[in-house]
Amino acid sequence: MAGGGNDFVVIDNRTARIADPGELTRRICTRALSVGADGLILVEGSARATIRMRYYNSDGGLAAFCANGTRCAARFAFLNVIAGKRMTIETDAGIVAAEIGEGGAVTLTLPPPHAFRAQRPLAVGNQTIHGSSLMVGVPHYVLFLRDELWSHDIAPLGSAIRRHPDLVPDGGANVNFVVVRDAHSIEVRTYERGVENETLSCGSGVVASAVTSALFGKVKSPVSVLTRSGITLEVSFNGGRASGPPSAAGETPALLGGAVESVQLKGDARHIYRATITPETLEGFDPEWVRDPASRVTVS
Repeated sequence: MAGGGNDFVVIDNRTARIADPGELTRRICTRALSVGADGLILVEGSARATIRMRYYNSDGGLAAFCANGTRCAARFAFLNVIAGKRMTIETDAGIVAAEIGEGGAVTLTLPPPHAFRAQRPLAVGNQTIHGSSLMVGVPHYVLFLRDELWSHDIAPLGSAIRRHPDLVPDGGANVNFVVVRDAHSIEVRTYERGVENETLSCGSGVVASAVTSALFGKVKSPVSVLTRSGITLEVSFNGGRASGPPSAAGETPALLGGAVESVQLKGDARHIYRATITPETLEGFDPEWVRDPASRVTVS
């Protein structure tokens, strides 16, 4: 499945037959040698919601949340008669609501973003990067560009920020590069942790970018967000510009008090194909070599 340009392998795991999802993810997500995907989604039973979703980044690491993946899990559940058009989904970042719309679109209703720090400068090489950070299920760092977004190679700076020592206590952050076009339109590119590269879209990154833009008074709800895939997602919410100065830690109390609530993300959740994997999907290659051959070389 694919949502906004993020692609996923989605498996019905209600019988809990996947013994080692991390290893399965590293293998099945290896592009060119296996299926290839940004991550693996396991749809499971839940005592607290309609379904439970577990999401693994392509490196095999369990992630607390993936918004585009959650939209795909919702449509998967609907297509496989596991859930109706409206459902709740248990994630490791909390329970979210989903509604299936026309043409395969899915709208998520998310918990309010939190831990917003309006000013979070980072020293990267000989420069200081001025950006903001917040949690949208997982950590995000947002920086605004004044010039053309699409001609840049965001990977070098994205990688440096993603692994910056100041962000490591949170496991690093997804890094969003944003250009504001008008009061209801922004453009976003995201370097994703766990994938360790730019992805064609990041749902929580889209939300983080739209909310941060609103808190600085740059946009108002609803916000259309153009992603690297060329697909536009829509973010809507109640509230907007934060009031009051940041705290000593740079955190804006107004946001923590609910300056932005009723956050929704709407976009496509496309069912690309259904398949039965063969043993050769998972055998005959070393996924760690593909990701970093230098780490696999033995020096004697």
